[in-house]
Amino acid sequence: VQLQASGGGLAQAGGSLRLSCAASGRTLDSGTVGWFRQAPGKEREFVAAIRWSFSSTHYGDSVKGRFTISRDNAKNTVYLQMNSLKPEDTGVYSCAVTPRRFNSGSVSWPQIYDYWGQGTLVTVSS
Repeated sequence: VQLQASGGGLAQAGGSLRLSCAASGRTLDSGTVGWFRQAPGKEREFVAAIRWSFSSTHYGDSVKGRFTISRDNAKNTVYLQMNSLKPEDTGVYSCAVTPRRFNSGSVSWPQIYDYWGQGTLVTVSS
């Protein structure tokens, strides 16, 4: 599975960006797709995930109510709509996928994901 993240860029605080994670080599019809981010000098942080089989979405506490993860089955793509951006949202955003099923309590763990894409940089200015 190859994952390509795109859509990053520069945004002002309060603005919006939409990230895309396009998959090739495998149809995203099962398992979980997650978004993680890493800011300079900080550990990787869970942002959001979507579990295909359950059509469930999950969010990190810092982005709840501001970010929305969604999917487009026809395009084999997962999106991350980011609204009300804050400077602390700055970082490299990466998407990851696992074809295996995990319970909702596990989706924030990076170690469950089998495939990772290259990140896309998001910079939010104050």
